[in-house]
Amino acid sequence: MVLYTIKLSQSEVDDLKKIINKGSHTSQSFRAAYILLNCDKGEFSENTKITNEEIRNILKLGARTIDRVKKKFIEEGFESALERRPSTQIYKKKADGDLEAKLVTLCCSEPPEGFSRWSLRLLADRLIELEYVDYISHVTVREVLKKTNLNLGK
Repeated sequence: MVLYTIKLSQSEVDDLKKIINKGSHTSQSFRAAYILLNCDKGEFSENTKITNEEIRNILKLGARTIDRVKKKFIEEGFESALERRPSTQIYKKKADGDLEAKLVTLCCSEPPEGFSRWSLRLLADRLIELEYVDYISHVTVREVLKKTNLNLGK
């Protein structure tokens, strides 16, 4: 296991103290600020004798959390250690207005032979069958119907 030694500059210590003392910040920023200040072994540190175990007990954190913040600070920098990572997954919305209209039309039509009414899975399968979309889940169908205030039970 790699041990990371944190050595903060005077400006970084001042910035962390500002985060802790005032301002509107995320809980992750507060937590990271406390961790970095307590782990600091640099010349501007106020407490050089504190261990990770003591930090864990005081802040009620896991050892891995402290290690992750220290690693992020060393590898990615000061700002990155204080903020959450942006979401890497961007989902493209599958149900646009055109598909919603087709779904509503399909929902209002007669159900397939052998069924008394449409189900979410039947609607999803029929949308794929009619080649409106290449794939759609029954959950997406439910969200569209909920958005348009349609109820399959009526």
